[in-house]
Amino acid sequence: MLNKRSPGDIIFDAINAVVMIALMFVTLYPMYYVLVASVTDNIALLSSPGFLWYPKGFNLGAFRLAFTHPLLLSGYKNILIVMVASLVLNIFLTLCTGFFLASKNLLFKKPVLFFILFTMFFNGGMIPNYLNIRSLGLYDTLWSLILPGAISVYNCIICRTAIEAIPDSLSESARIDGANDITILFRIIFPLIKPTIVVLLLYYGIAHWNAWFSASIYIQDNYKLPIQNVLRAILIANSNVLNSAASENDQINQFAETIKYAAIVITTVPVLFIYPFLQRYFVKGIMIGAVKG
Repeated sequence: MLNKRSPGDIIFDAINAVVMIALMFVTLYPMYYVLVASVTDNIALLSSPGFLWYPKGFNLGAFRLAFTHPLLLSGYKNILIVMVASLVLNIFLTLCTGFFLASKNLLFKKPVLFFILFTMFFNGGMIPNYLNIRSLGLYDTLWSLILPGAISVYNCIICRTAIEAIPDSLSESARIDGANDITILFRIIFPLIKPTIVVLLLYYGIAHWNAWFSASIYIQDNYKLPIQNVLRAILIANSNVLNSAASENDQINQFAETIKYAAIVITTVPVLFIYPFLQRYFVKGIMIGAVKG
């Protein structure tokens, strides 16, 4: 026989539902507003402050202008180059470092671990990093966006935790059969921690996609800027970067406000589409090895 719900349970569920709906609205409406504003007529948008529930004067001119803008196209190309090169380097170095940190009875492991963790809390600062990039000949190249962020200590710790959760008997059996460390790492450990690798790809990928500060310091050529720097230039009304690339195009004035929202949609949609495919790995990847018994 089912237990009858008390009035207190009903009231609690009702309040909980109202709060959840309110939170959902607060979370989703800003994204909905940006999408609607991007296809709204520029004049109608400027004359309609406050909430916007539907497109007023449906117009795709901002998207057409954005996709023909040379900096947006070059920004997408640059960020894709940076992400492909960076993610391969990120995962390789993180996997090797995590394997080292998870290994037992290694010579000088504790001193090396100390220096690795030290870099997690302290760094040389912006000016020494800038001078280092210039002295290495990386200034105004995409390598200045790839090499300095080649590895994250926090992600290495996540990778180490995942590797430590793998039974030692697997590695010991492989060594008996003649496998070396490289074979064990890439033929045994790597396939077993794929959920964690996917999570690390997501962490590194989002970090590279959203990064803009490094490019604003190390990149001088506008056509080498990644997409977030182009978005920042568009959002800043009097940006010299945008004005120099636009070649005084009169269409900019017709979509001065809506092109900002169109640029936000263009730079956000790829991440929103990719994340659902990786979400099923997220909880398993981040929690693997966290519970030991």
